Amino acid sequence: MTLTEVSNILWRERQLLELLLFKLEEEQLLLAAGRSRWLAHATREVETVLAEIKRVEETRAAQVQALAVSMGLAPTASLRELAEAAPPPWDSVFVDHREAFLAATQEISSLAQDNRELLSRGYHAARQVLSSMDDQRVETYSPAGLTTNRSPARLVDEAL
Repeated sequence: MTLTEVSNILWRERQLLELLLFKLEEEQLLLAAGRSRWLAHATREVETVLAEIKRVEETRAAQVQALAVSMGLAPTASLRELAEAAPPPWDSVFVDHREAFLAATQEISSLAQDNRELLSRGYHAARQVLSSMDDQRVETYSPAGLTTNRSPARLVDEAL
């Protein structure tokens, strides 16, 4: 494995992390705007990007392991260790990759947490509305002609 090949796979992984950030922001905008109609699509897109990241991550792990061994490092060498052992200009390239991964990971964690909170608030609001509807009963007739208490017909806004 060459330094160029490992750097290329790291660039691919960085691009996927950026795409994941975009998809999470899309999802957040939908949640904040109450546009639940497209939420399933947005969530599916996030899951698709996550699956691709996992696939690329497996390839990266194998390539980094092979490179580490060829450089005389332990097979489990970190990106920091690779950067320290790599000759210029590769040392700074790997440092840049590492810093970009750390920043993207921080941003992804923050966005994911915000999205979970928005989902939770939406869920609780919908439950509150639905539970308030259970209090309204109307007296109607059963098929046998007897009076019975039933809930009235309900109209629920799709935005919930």
